[in-house]
Amino acid sequence: MQFVIDNWLLFLALAIILALLLGEPLKRKMLNIDMISVADVPRLTGHDNAVLVDVREDKEYKAGHIPDALSVPLSGLSKNISKLEKYKNKPLILSCRTHNRSLRAATILSRQGFEDLKVLHGGFMAWQKENLPIEK
Repeated sequence: MQFVIDNWLLFLALAIILALLLGEPLKRKMLNIDMISVADVPRLTGHDNAVLVDVREDKEYKAGHIPDALSVPLSGLSKNISKLEKYKNKPLILSCRTHNRSLRAATILSRQGFEDLKVLHGGFMAWQKENLPIEK
């Protein structure tokens, strides 16, 4: 116990590092947000009628996006949530450039009552890396 008292700063640093490493996965689990791969998208959009939502900014979306993806930029998501209300009972696949903005969007949507949220791991970059079709 004396070791802990003498090295409290070390233990505090360890706690902070653990919180940073485990924080995002725990948050996703608590909010019921799934990470999916590019390979999962056709099955989810076909069989499960999932809706693709691109949360990148308009300029990024217009430069190229996953076919049939709706554009709802993260920067305006809170005020444009009504665009997604009709899809509240369907799985939503959120995509951005990598997946960071998608995770933030999923958190916002989860707090608004959306329950079946999926984030495309690697985002649009992963989609392009697999040489899958894009729309402009």
